[in-house]
Amino acid sequence: MRYAFFPGCTLESAAEELMISTKKVAAALGIELIELNGWTCCGASHIQDVDDFLATTINARNISLAEELKVDKLLTVCNTCTLMLRTAKLKMDKNEKLRTKVNEGLNRSGMEYKGSVEVTHLLWALIQDYGLDNLKKLVKRPLTGLKVANFYGCHILMPPNVMGFENHMNPQSMEMVAEVLGAKSVDFEQRLACCGFHAVFPAEKEVMNLTGKNCLSPKAAGADCLVTPCPLCQMQLDAYQPDAQKEFKEDITIPVLHLPQLIGLALGFTPEELAIQRHVVDAIPALKETLQLQIV
Repeated sequence: MRYAFFPGCTLESAAEELMISTKKVAAALGIELIELNGWTCCGASHIQDVDDFLATTINARNISLAEELKVDKLLTVCNTCTLMLRTAKLKMDKNEKLRTKVNEGLNRSGMEYKGSVEVTHLLWALIQDYGLDNLKKLVKRPLTGLKVANFYGCHILMPPNVMGFENHMNPQSMEMVAEVLGAKSVDFEQRLACCGFHAVFPAEKEVMNLTGKNCLSPKAAGADCLVTPCPLCQMQLDAYQPDAQKEFKEDITIPVLHLPQLIGLALGFTPEELAIQRHVVDAIPALKETLQLQIV
């Protein structure tokens, strides 16, 4: 299986552990990820508020880079990147006038958006393309006893007319993956909440309160860790957890993993190989105790 791969800015900087774990997991599954040559930032869900045409153009360009690779799909591991790319594709495919105008600009660089590539997320690709039965066959270390709280994040679910992989009111994809890995999914109140990442600077106090609730809720439900398919959600809930703790009397501490890290553990990788030690909230003790890992 081959995909054009759009890593996005976060994997290149603040969430390097996700780049590490994604590449290791993909290789172990026999998935070839071909990184786009010359990709640019998707705009992180903000650029369209300043210049909507530019937001469409830069992401049409990213998609056209994938088209040049002669693949069927462009894959990301970021909810927001997926949303921005799919939004641009939807606009380009439905609006011939816009498509012509965008391509006039792309043509100056010898590029053209054709609309031949689908934009997908790793979570969706595992279910839709790879198959959970095939994933299950490669599990070397079943995550038996590990109770996970699946935190989806807004942008992989909404708006449904752009994303549309599953029921945005009651998604089950994360639970399906956790099940084949041997983990137990824990239901919790904040399962479909916003992480607050995109509002942390203009509304810091409100977001810290939200972050605390997002951590306290699964902790109270008995989860050993939070798992999210989005690097921005992971950063918000992990890196800002100590700041959010200041708003709460209760202990909100809970480890937060990226989805590829959870998969990697089941495939037999050590936490160190998946760069889990880079997280702010130490996940190693909980994993060691629950999975009886031999950790150096």
